[in-house]
Amino acid sequence: MTDRELNFAREILGERSWRDVPDAEVLARSEELLNGWMANEHRMERPKLYDHYALLLLALLRRNRELEARLAALEARE
Repeated sequence: MTDRELNFAREILGERSWRDVPDAEVLARSEELLNGWMANEHRMERPKLYDHYALLLLALLRRNRELEARLAALEARE
């Protein structure tokens, strides 16, 4: 573990706008960061971690909407 605290959103976004990062990348990187944080492999800027949950939540909401639409399409075929 390093003494440097990671910024949740900056680690995911880099220099990109949140609109330019695919949901799949947000979800994968979020999982990696949160697993590492929970395992004490790295430190996160705690206030920033809470503030930037919106990035992860938005990706999850969009993914959920996509899956619901796919499910509705499958159910409509029956």
